[in-house]
Amino acid sequence: MMFVAPQNTDLLLQEAEKLALYLSLVEQLNKDFNLANEGIDFPLSIAPDELKIQLHEKVYRMIQYKFAEYLNLLYIIDVSEAEIKKLDGSDLVLLAEQVAFLILKREWQKVWFRNHYK
Repeated sequence: MMFVAPQNTDLLLQEAEKLALYLSLVEQLNKDFNLANEGIDFPLSIAPDELKIQLHEKVYRMIQYKFAEYLNLLYIIDVSEAEIKKLDGSDLVLLAEQVAFLILKREWQKVWFRNHYK
């Protein structure tokens, strides 16, 4: 079975739930944000739509007020630089939403592989 990244945040979160890996995804997000010294503590009970909203807001605030920390976070999570460069930065709200998806996609990849090859 090959890893295929879902095409958007909603599909990604649905797949994580379907495979019973949603909690692992939330844990991975918390772990990597803390590694980047960006304390975020999503409760494991957080609903997928709430996670999507809070992650988007966090990314948006980081782009606006903590750009160096934002770049460090992307580096620690290992978000593809090429994918980031493809994004249009003219609308910050939209940019933050797209980056939040790229973060989720990379974290999902880590969780999926760890589960698939354990």
